[in-house]
Amino acid sequence: MEVIHKIGRRKTAVARVYLSDGNGDITINNKDLSVYFPTATLQYKVKQPFSLTESLDTYDVKVNVYGGGITGQAEAIRLALSRAMCEIDAENRTILKPEGLLTRDPRMVERKKFGQKKARKKFQFSKR
Repeated sequence: MEVIHKIGRRKTAVARVYLSDGNGDITINNKDLSVYFPTATLQYKVKQPFSLTESLDTYDVKVNVYGGGITGQAEAIRLALSRAMCEIDAENRTILKPEGLLTRDPRMVERKKFGQKKARKKFQFSKR
């Protein structure tokens, strides 16, 4: 199998994933998965596409991720991995789609408007 390259995004985080045959090594920004994401929840989010398709120890993953926070980065990696799993086998789509792993979460921080305190908060009105 040649290397499969996919991109995932969440909020302002962008993840580029390179998937190749191997024994389940996940490297994120030249660090091991457990070093880059110390919490079990984030590790679970990254491994979710593999656990659902029962292919945990079959692929080596190299990830370049930047922007956003750690949760956004983990979810960006999850989206990219899900897209790569669909490219490997079309039947994986029927497994991942109902779980919502192929949907890009469109929620982003709203921009601050001119003449306001924040995106929606206004300055307090005073009559005098």
